[in-house]
Amino acid sequence: MTELTPFFTPLGIAIVGASANPGKLGYGVARNLVNSGYSGAIHFVSHRAGNLFGRPVYPDLASLPDPVDLAVLIVPASGMAAALQACAGRDIHAAIIMSSGFREAGQEGAALEAEIVAIARQNGIRIIGPNCIGLLDTHLPLDTTFLPPPIPPKGDVAFISQSGAICAAIIDWARGQGFGFSRLISLGNQADVNETDMLAAVVEDENTRVLTLYIESVADGRKFIEEASRVTRRKPVVALKVGRFEAGQKAAASHTGALAGSDTAYEAAFRKAGIFRATTSEEMFDWASALASCPLPAGRDIAVLTNAGGPGVIAADALETNGLHLAKLSASTRQRLTELLPPAAGLNNPVDMLASASPADYAACLRLLLDDETVDGVLVILPPPPMYPAESVAGAVIPLIQSSRKPVLVALMGETLIQEAAERFRRARVPEYRFPERAAAAMAVLAERQEFLTTETTRHPENFNKNPAASVVNSSADELVAAYGIPTAPARLAQSASAAVQAAAELGFPLVMKIASPDILHKSDVGGVRLDIHSEQEIYLAYTEMMTRVTTAAPQAKIEGVLLQRMVPGGQEVIVGMARDPQFGPLMMFGSGGVEVEGLKDVAFALGPLDQAEASDMIRRTWAGRKLRGFRSLPPADEAAAADILVKLSHLAFDHPEIAEIEINPLRVLNQGAVAIDVRLK
Repeated sequence: MTELTPFFTPLGIAIVGASANPGKLGYGVARNLVNSGYSGAIHFVSHRAGNLFGRPVYPDLASLPDPVDLAVLIVPASGMAAALQACAGRDIHAAIIMSSGFREAGQEGAALEAEIVAIARQNGIRIIGPNCIGLLDTHLPLDTTFLPPPIPPKGDVAFISQSGAICAAIIDWARGQGFGFSRLISLGNQADVNETDMLAAVVEDENTRVLTLYIESVADGRKFIEEASRVTRRKPVVALKVGRFEAGQKAAASHTGALAGSDTAYEAAFRKAGIFRATTSEEMFDWASALASCPLPAGRDIAVLTNAGGPGVIAADALETNGLHLAKLSASTRQRLTELLPPAAGLNNPVDMLASASPADYAACLRLLLDDETVDGVLVILPPPPMYPAESVAGAVIPLIQSSRKPVLVALMGETLIQEAAERFRRARVPEYRFPERAAAAMAVLAERQEFLTTETTRHPENFNKNPAASVVNSSADELVAAYGIPTAPARLAQSASAAVQAAAELGFPLVMKIASPDILHKSDVGGVRLDIHSEQEIYLAYTEMMTRVTTAAPQAKIEGVLLQRMVPGGQEVIVGMARDPQFGPLMMFGSGGVEVEGLKDVAFALGPLDQAEASDMIRRTWAGRKLRGFRSLPPADEAAAADILVKLSHLAFDHPEIAEIEINPLRVLNQGAVAIDVRLK
């Protein structure tokens, strides 16, 4: 039992603000709770005495008989503090506050919300809300919402939402689709209980197989990742995060900061925690349906079974688009298909049985595909067959699908002619989609879930030479990254032409000269880079010419001199960096380096600290990373060294929260090893 238990398995519920007026929320909540079939004690509290739904109405919480451990509060915001004090007096430690007029209403409401939170914490009361529509559980059953009845169908998908209006729309949609929910929770303002708390609570529900989230923001980014990482190992989580685009993002001092928005951080957070991020509401429930009902595929090789060529091609394209592959059917399977189907049928994958395909054809071919060891899953496409009712095909394939250890998804195309077939599939808990693209996307999520569950789950941070916080101030950027084992190119700062000549003699040739200025980010744009310097005379001339060019191009910039470095020949240039997200912490970046990084936007992000597997995944998500394995005349470079530096840089960033941004651009990845050529720190 946890402190959130009374929300889901209460012994008794008190509705404070119950009403006999059908136009009031207090009436809707009372009606839904009574009609839900909840078997615990139900108590109504109101200033108006009498009876409601055959039960007495009490004047206050103190008058209620036992048991009561959950209060639903529907009183004006100004009276909520007194209502919570009354809950404390009655030893009630769970409250759903439906009333609005709090933080969402402005400064005065925010003060009221802060007051009730303080009262709740002083008295050990957990709050859902305020400004929410309550929660429901279809299996208990329990309905504390005020939404129009009836309760949605029983199911095994939980929905946790920061929007009440979305809940209302989803419930009505679910009734029409035959989509079942286990639990539905509206969080409202999340003054106390938030999405992270609910993840931990709902994952324990034996009737929930998949958790879905509607998220606008998270209360504590790092805590959310930690909890979600535990939850997703037990049950899949699909999230719809809204607010992808921001106007007027703050200016950043690095490429990493310029490319890293808050939505990028959420994307990285979901990836790290193993959460599937949907882009639409429909997609979220498409995926949830498949995850709740289907076995997981052993791989990404999928067979397509259809009675029409066009939809088969659509499916083939959709599978490839989603990172899946058309299975190469075995010779024995193709031979058996030849024996079953007409001569004009398509025997390769997709398998096109032609429009004359009967229910028996669908069943026989599906059995062959499921028995083929080259096939990891099957996508069945069913437009209304010209010769047979669609529901007869459904009846023929459902037993095979239910007994299969491989996933089978159905693209049931049409509307009026497939309604009975749709009902049959839904009753049998077989996911069906109107178009192949939706089914293919859901199949891809099943494959990703299987891969996630088979990856290493224990990540041990490596031991690094962590600098004390003061060293960030006292060390140069090169010294700091070197302390974490990241190789750097030796460099010297010279503040005159003669000093540059002396530094060159110490470093040796060939050299690179770069302008040293905190005000100049893109050095080459102002003539602040000179490569392949081979003599002291060239050093002297290069210094003089660079100062003239830079001061002309950037007259306001503070010039500290030039940096001289030994040239690092060969290899490939990439960029690695970190921009600190206020919610989630160090957001690591890898991608194409040099001067074109922002133009190409060939970058991948992940939340630090990273392990080697996460760093390698980042690298392989970019063209710059894939190119490290060699491309045309480019010899292979040391991908493992690049991943190692990403890991080390992520730990540096995690250890030093005072660092806002750090960037190595370029990181030169050599045949063996890698060297940080230019390091910037903010």
